[in-house]
Amino acid sequence: MDSFKQHLILKNQSVREAFIRLDKLASDAILFVVDDQNVLFGSLTDGDLRRGFIRGLGFDDIITDFIQPNPKFIYDKEFDQEKLKEFKDNLIKIIPILNKENQIVDILNFRFRSTLLPLDAVLMAGGEGKRLRPLTENTPKPLLKVGGKPIIEYNIDRLANVGVENIYLSINYLGEQLEAYFEDGSSKNIKIDYLREEKPLGTIGSVLLVEEFQHEDILVMNSDLLTNIDFADFYKTFKESNADMAVAATSYHVDVPYAVLETDDNQNVKTLKEKPRYTYFSNAGIYIIKKKLLSMIPKGEFYDITDLMEKVIEMDHKLVTYPINGYWLDIGKHEDFKKAQEDIKHIKF
Repeated sequence: MDSFKQHLILKNQSVREAFIRLDKLASDAILFVVDDQNVLFGSLTDGDLRRGFIRGLGFDDIITDFIQPNPKFIYDKEFDQEKLKEFKDNLIKIIPILNKENQIVDILNFRFRSTLLPLDAVLMAGGEGKRLRPLTENTPKPLLKVGGKPIIEYNIDRLANVGVENIYLSINYLGEQLEAYFEDGSSKNIKIDYLREEKPLGTIGSVLLVEEFQHEDILVMNSDLLTNIDFADFYKTFKESNADMAVAATSYHVDVPYAVLETDDNQNVKTLKEKPRYTYFSNAGIYIIKKKLLSMIPKGEFYDITDLMEKVIEMDHKLVTYPINGYWLDIGKHEDFKKAQEDIKHIKF
């Protein structure tokens, strides 16, 4: 989680040290000049050093004489998605993230994170995967490998790519294997915590085991999904619709092999459709909910997320759907697992 510190250099360090540090950063060659409290003073690149030497500065001059004093930055947990897009469009590749005291607390490098979504995430990973036995007799379903990589890891990596740093895994069956595999998440530059149910709590009840979420919106999803859903667009749709809860949906088609007659109450034929196709949208197991909705979940009781959805509708809160336009597969049966092994060769993540 502290990898951003390679981009920090103290304002009293030498020009020679700055050259050495920039050389090591290679294609990510930018430094942010700070004091001993990590307060941002400016930015420094190879170009800034060259321009300083052209102006007559030398190795004996102080590093702050070379810096750009007003670098672009963003404030922590106040991510404006349009502003981030503007940075990317203007080819600004690396941006410091500051707290309210103007201290650098992180770095956004667009090579590793495509954006920053102000979300916490909870992945449901406690199921036994009985329909996939014997594959799940000694391995939890989320750790079954598709294309040489655990199913759940695709989801975690894609969440990390959109800047979701706090991820909770709700575990039970063989959960110690998940803890051993991901540990605290630091190898992926994120923070992973584990929620262990003492008794079954359904598909949403374990969310209440989190002591405190860092953000106002929470993404909840099943961990055994193989999908390239656009998390950023999902979040954008959720915010723009001013919803209290959003559910991702996958289309399901029913082809009727006969002509369908549509009649009125007196059995008079009104229309005739030849071999019609009907399209329905099904729950895809991925949700965004406002933190305030957590108060609607009974603590310590078995409670499914569909129960919460029904409660949201009953209380006249706003529930919206988000159609997944990309790939989605719920790996629940052996034929799904086999299909995933072939599909992974062609999915663009």
